[in-house]
Amino acid sequence: MSNILIIGAGGVGRVVIHKFAQNKEIFDTLTLASRTLSRCELYQKEVKDRYDVDINIAQVDADNVSELVALIGEIEPDIVLNIALPYQDLTIMEACLQTKTNYLDTANYEHPDSAKFEYKEQWAFDDRYKSSSIMALLGSGFDPGVTNVFCAYLQKHYFDEIHTIDILDCNGGDHGYPFATNFNPEINLREVSSKGRYWEEGKWIETEPMEIKMVWDYPQIGKKDSYLLYHEEMESLVKHIKGLKRIRFFMTFGESYLTHMKCLENVGMLGIKEVEHNGQKIVPIQFLKTLLPDPSTLGCRTKGKTNIGVVAKGLKDGKEVSYYLYNVCDHEETFKETLSQAVSYTTGVPAFIGAKLMLENIWKEGGVRNMEQFNPDPFMNELNIQGLPWELKKL
Repeated sequence: MSNILIIGAGGVGRVVIHKFAQNKEIFDTLTLASRTLSRCELYQKEVKDRYDVDINIAQVDADNVSELVALIGEIEPDIVLNIALPYQDLTIMEACLQTKTNYLDTANYEHPDSAKFEYKEQWAFDDRYKSSSIMALLGSGFDPGVTNVFCAYLQKHYFDEIHTIDILDCNGGDHGYPFATNFNPEINLREVSSKGRYWEEGKWIETEPMEIKMVWDYPQIGKKDSYLLYHEEMESLVKHIKGLKRIRFFMTFGESYLTHMKCLENVGMLGIKEVEHNGQKIVPIQFLKTLLPDPSTLGCRTKGKTNIGVVAKGLKDGKEVSYYLYNVCDHEETFKETLSQAVSYTTGVPAFIGAKLMLENIWKEGGVRNMEQFNPDPFMNELNIQGLPWELKKL
């Protein structure tokens, strides 16, 4: 039995709280903390009403290391789940280091002022975490996260060498709004409007935003335009998948979404630098965020499915083989279960599973680790148990 601290009360945080409440036998005490205490109070009531589970709540500024250290010191958790923003990864990791507490997050660090995300500054904690005999599990969401585990599972069971990987992310859901993002608008729009990048033959190749497109037939959804983006799991997978010659990431976007985004970009609304407006300093993309629907409110109106998976090609016993490993998730079904849409669900469930494996000492190693560095089998089993069943096809 364990003592758990979850930081972050957005849509993903809601899913994580619900999953812990569904698996209440694995913890003694659970605390949800956020800058927005009212959201914590809402989720506290939800799990009490649905599961008869009591959780504690607290208010904390995840940008403030001293506040985080004080809260962690008061609660003395076995693990801190960072379900806050990627901007806050380093402050929460530092607080965990100072208190010698295990750490988990769902996305790698993103620089607030440069629209760039990378693992370098988180990997730099490795020696200090080892010396403190604690572990940090990075990117325990879906992509990154499950996609990393999918690659490790294929490598373990179906390949001697994986030569190419394409990660394919399709959200076939419809929320009814002319324009909205399915997770934090600022993170989403910065990610999508940035230059694309893929890795081939030992080097990174940069592309213009949305320059490379392919059409993929996603099971249970159909054919969708899929565009090459840079995504963080590629940075660690190139280090850990043996024989890899190329890795790419594709995500689907509809014409309406792309048109809205291009118009907003053209008029400067995706800017991340301060501008002056009526004597006040504002960041355009942060102002835009206040105008767009809160992603955590989309669940009740979103219909359709997501499909996220990995296509791998390589060698087994000297022969060329190809496999497609994927999950399909239904927006309406996830809302019934956790009051959240599938994009939040597919991130929150893997965060819970990663924490569960750490708490049960199934995934245990000092230092800073990515998902594919562990035995994938226990995680793959938990996906089927916890609501994200997977399918494997030989191509």
